[in-house]
Amino acid sequence: MKRTIAIVCGGDTSEFEVSLRSAQGIYSFIDKEKYTLYIVEMHGLDWHIQLPDGTKAIVDRNDFSFCQDGKKVTFDFAYITIHGTPGEDGRLQGYFDMLHIPYSCCGVLAAALTYDKFACNQYLKTFGVRIADSLLLRAGQNVSDEDVIEKIGLPCFIKPSLGGSSFGVTKVKTKEQIQPAIDKAFKEAQEVLVEAFMDGTEITCGCYKTKEKSVVFPITEVVTHNEYFDYKAKYNGESDEITPARISDALTDRVQKLTSAIYDILGASGIIRVDYIVTEGEKINLLEVNTTPGMTATSFIPQQVRAAGMDIKDVMTDIIENKMRDKV
Repeated sequence: MKRTIAIVCGGDTSEFEVSLRSAQGIYSFIDKEKYTLYIVEMHGLDWHIQLPDGTKAIVDRNDFSFCQDGKKVTFDFAYITIHGTPGEDGRLQGYFDMLHIPYSCCGVLAAALTYDKFACNQYLKTFGVRIADSLLLRAGQNVSDEDVIEKIGLPCFIKPSLGGSSFGVTKVKTKEQIQPAIDKAFKEAQEVLVEAFMDGTEITCGCYKTKEKSVVFPITEVVTHNEYFDYKAKYNGESDEITPARISDALTDRVQKLTSAIYDILGASGIIRVDYIVTEGEKINLLEVNTTPGMTATSFIPQQVRAAGMDIKDVMTDIIENKMRDKV
């Protein structure tokens, strides 16, 4: 009998549309001979499924079920692909834990930690991971232009400490740009990160682990055509994404081992993607950890799966079946 899978997408941030695209990608990747798939779209308290006949089925939040043709449908597994709250910050994970529904990604603590870029990077720093110098501002706090220049320097990046897809991010080059950049970032989140610029090669590496295997994918090198890897570079083709990256075998090995170690330190689950900047002297600097990475056909993870000579359908089955064994 086929298991029923919810591909959960949407969310309550600017990454809503990106999440919908990831859901379509995941829908195309999962083996439909083994699983019955439904895409669950969430926005605020509107949780629904678009049924094949064009009608909308409302999801009952009491048990995460819905009705189709007069019958109640429940889910055996949830593949979370919300980029932002409530699917990337631990809230949805806690909900599924209480319902005893297994899901694709890490649990509440790891999700909440990795969603906060400042907290995650500072935590990993204690394990010897190199990170950029940074300042954190919370809502109601401010920092002078002089302090930014003295403590962080220019150029620098000012961005939301929560969220992704480069929404609210500014590469600041002049003193006059600092406060407008902070204001812009605060429109996306209640915490803002002021982070030192690091000049180097941007790379990203995916990883997943099951009870039987540990898989670290080939590394992707990111060459943006813009000032930095912004939204247009990510989603409008204004960058070159080279897999495997044009780096030495020795550096590749170091990055892959670091990615695997970060996975374990965080207690991650499912697929993660870790972004880095390699600076002079082949120094590996962490940018951020993504626990629900983009999964469109052209996203980094599918690219890396192909480069590894693997079938994305098999990877999806690995993720689902590994968690299904733990179902209570």
